[in-house]
Amino acid sequence: MADQKEPKSTPPHQDEEDDLSTGDMFAVPEGYYPPPPPPRTETHTLSNGTVLTLHLVGHSVMDAHHVWNGGRVLADHFLADPSLVAGKTVLEVGAGAGIPSLVAAHLGAAGVVSTDYPDPDVLVALRRNVDECDLVPQPRAEKVVVDGYVWGKEVEAVLAKMPGPKAASDGVDVLIMADLLFRHTEHENIALTIERALKRSKNSRAYVFFTSYRPWLRERDLKFFDVVRDRGFVVEKVLEKKMDTVMFKGDAGDEEVRKTCDGYVVTWPEDKCID
Repeated sequence: MADQKEPKSTPPHQDEEDDLSTGDMFAVPEGYYPPPPPPRTETHTLSNGTVLTLHLVGHSVMDAHHVWNGGRVLADHFLADPSLVAGKTVLEVGAGAGIPSLVAAHLGAAGVVSTDYPDPDVLVALRRNVDECDLVPQPRAEKVVVDGYVWGKEVEAVLAKMPGPKAASDGVDVLIMADLLFRHTEHENIALTIERALKRSKNSRAYVFFTSYRPWLRERDLKFFDVVRDRGFVVEKVLEKKMDTVMFKGDAGDEEVRKTCDGYVVTWPEDKCID
């Protein structure tokens, strides 16, 4: 027979009905903290003159409440050469407003999956951008799928949602990564996403476009390319564009650096390609 434990006795200084909780003594009064900013819209004009109205969350800890330079410049890069995405499977990670995804669909991508961190509000805004974008051919749900994805995680479930006639079970032709590099602690996970998601083909490309918004940390931004080289990838700089103004006025650091968007392409080496 198992030993019977004695019931705990009530300490002599505490009656069983005494309530030692603090109640609402330390509760934050209603209205003490300001409410988060409401969702908003922002317009962006592409290089071809098309004006996009973009839905954004009011605030996001993942910084999805901004329209970043990397996405703006990469979208125009595709517009300048539609063959970069036409007929190809496309995955965007950390999409935010999703401008490159929208343009890729417009230019005839075989299918696009546009992802961001699985925050419901962020994904709702991204879906609205797809659903309301006249650039995306109808039926839009058959051109662009929105999904949640955490950098570095397995990609099979995301790739299985690729719309259109081309499957992406063996990876995508085009991987979009715009303005992710300022998150230095995520460099390994971002590189792992390339390894898992990019098709092992000599024609597949990961587009890594970014601005060093904190110039004093630019060297740490660039260390990402050491990480991908260590994984065996080939890195090539393909673009440097100077914006008219800085994105965040009043921030510290060299304005010329803060106005510059750099574009890199990451590819598999030939000896690791399967076609």
